[in-house]
Amino acid sequence: MNHHPVLLLLCAGACAVTAAFAEPIPEVVKTGGFAVGCQAWTFNRFSVFEAIDKTAEAGGKVIEFYPGQALSKEMPNIQFDHNASDDVIAQVQQRLSQRGIRPVNYGVVEIPKDEAGARKVFDFAKKLRLYAVTTESVDAIDTIEKLVKEYDICVGFHNHPRRPDNPNYRMWDPKYVLSVVKNRDQRIGSTADTGHWARSGLEPVDCLKILKHRIISSHLKDLNEKSLEAHDVPYGSGVCDIPAILQELKRQKFKGNISVEYEHDLTNNVSSVAQCIGFVRGYASK
Repeated sequence: MNHHPVLLLLCAGACAVTAAFAEPIPEVVKTGGFAVGCQAWTFNRFSVFEAIDKTAEAGGKVIEFYPGQALSKEMPNIQFDHNASDDVIAQVQQRLSQRGIRPVNYGVVEIPKDEAGARKVFDFAKKLRLYAVTTESVDAIDTIEKLVKEYDICVGFHNHPRRPDNPNYRMWDPKYVLSVVKNRDQRIGSTADTGHWARSGLEPVDCLKILKHRIISSHLKDLNEKSLEAHDVPYGSGVCDIPAILQELKRQKFKGNISVEYEHDLTNNVSSVAQCIGFVRGYASK
């Protein structure tokens, strides 16, 4: 994608005058004030087209794609990611339009330090008009910040659980994530995976408070127990205080997307995902 230097200069000037933030997610795709839908990984046993269909069936209005999912049952050898051709992207956009689903996020994806490689991710995000990209590529933070400013697309750093066998993995710790993003552009922050925080022995609401005003998006989860072996359960039926999490996001004037990433009963979880989305809808009606 070519960027006209005059346009970039104008954009830079505008960003300097106003609070920099990406194009907002439209209100029309929000449920109870939140842009809630599915992380396509929830349906990783199926194709992109099926993930879109299942998101719609569950009542979601937005979707977060991940790299490498098969395009369709009919074309299982074509993968959907930031290397996809314009024709493949057009096919996905058509399916999204048919099902009334808006793409809002993409990840978890590696963003290389190499600017040319990183641009592939951001060009892909721009073509899909995404609000954000999700990554754990801390070493590419300088490249990420440059492209965030240029493309006006947010980037959230995702947290997987604590790894007892790998003390070098630090993304599980919200204080570490804050140290990575705090002096960076406001469009760079956290993709708050509440389940992985709970698996790491942390209280998700406390983690959100540590990262206040830096929550770009969330992989919202409820768990059957607080342990590394825990599995997902419908919101409100597990050990995570989902109402308190939603209240804290609301208090922070959270603008991003909530992805239901339901990694349990992977071949038959649409009804459980629908319960999660329904919980958010019901929370807002109280």
